[in-house]
Amino acid sequence: IIITIACDHHLHTPMYFFLLNLALLDLASISTTVPKAMANALWDTREISYAGCAAQVFLLFFFLGAEFSLLTIMAYDRYVAICKPLHYGTLLGSRACVHMAAAAWATGFLYALLHTANTFSLPLCQGNALKQFFCEIPQILKLSCLDSGYLSEVGLLVLGLSLGFGCFVFMVVSYVQILRAVLRMPSEQGRHKAFATCLPHLAVVSMVISTGMFSYLKPPSISSPSLDLVVAVLYSVMPPAVNPLIYSMRNQQLKDAL
Repeated sequence: IIITIACDHHLHTPMYFFLLNLALLDLASISTTVPKAMANALWDTREISYAGCAAQVFLLFFFLGAEFSLLTIMAYDRYVAICKPLHYGTLLGSRACVHMAAAAWATGFLYALLHTANTFSLPLCQGNALKQFFCEIPQILKLSCLDSGYLSEVGLLVLGLSLGFGCFVFMVVSYVQILRAVLRMPSEQGRHKAFATCLPHLAVVSMVISTGMFSYLKPPSISSPSLDLVVAVLYSVMPPAVNPLIYSMRNQQLKDAL
């Protein structure tokens, strides 16, 4: 996807520019956790260095935060393209697209920096074994013995999830407007294509929000290793694995270019 969009000049449009950024973020986020977990499984070990754990937390929050921001921008891009086509060139010029993509990356970076700095400033006094296949903040907080740091981290998580829910509402409103516009079109194929595109988008975003909230805000009493593993896979591995199928590989123009 990255190479095709970069090399084919017909795809140098705002939509494909955002898809290029999404593919980069998907590749980066899944590379943060899965290769290390696979290497540990192959070498029959569960070790990770303290610096490696901090880097994993930072990168995962960075890429997932930037990806969620980018998905919000992409919903706005599709809304303008379908509902306000005459204003598309004005609202989404090349400079505006670069600024929006840069804002998405910067949002992920700042959010990840706050989380990583706060989490790894906490003293760990209950061992150093995490019951997860990557360094996950709730598992690190279980090892902490400082209530004030724990509460500030929970506050950051609540803030992040609230912002994420706000983005989700924005996406839902954008897609509802798109579907209303498409339903007024005479083409049945166009309506089917819109539904087939919008609904999977919202399904993936809903899954990330719900599993993220469950994983990071659930009380410790309902925690179990198998449940934590399934939820972590759903919010950290599934989205970057299915995003290329939903957003890119069903796109006829991209398939032709490929």
